[in-house]
Amino acid sequence: MSTVELTKDNFDEIVSGNGFVLIDFWASWCGPCRQFAPVFEAASERHQDLVFAKVDTEAQQELAAAFEIRSIPTLMIVRDNVAVFAQPGALPEAALEDVIGQARKLDMDEVRKSVEAAQQQ
Repeated sequence: MSTVELTKDNFDEIVSGNGFVLIDFWASWCGPCRQFAPVFEAASERHQDLVFAKVDTEAQQELAAAFEIRSIPTLMIVRDNVAVFAQPGALPEAALEDVIGQARKLDMDEVRKSVEAAQQQ
C-alpha cells in the first residue's frame, strides 16, 4: 500500500476510520525528510495492514500546529485514536521496524487506562 496524503479535510476520517496509522510530518525542502521518505514508503509496502500517511507541513500548517510539530521529519503513530508514539528525526529502517513492532504489541486497554488516569490528575 502506498502512503496517503493527510489534510485538515480528511484527517479525522482517515485517523478515526483506521485502528493503526503512521504519520510522517514532512516538507519538500527538508533534506532529512527526503532521506526518510523511501524508508517510510518501503515500510508501507511491508505492512499493508497499516495506514501510512504523510502531512506536508508547508501545505497543512494548521495540522502541524495542532500537533505542535517543531522539527521535521516527525513520525507519529496513532492507535485507536490515541497517539502512542511521536518522535522527530529520520529513523533508519531497522529503528522504524522496531517502533512498528513495539506499537503493535501495545495493550490498548492499558494505554487507555493510563491516558484516563493522567487526565484525571
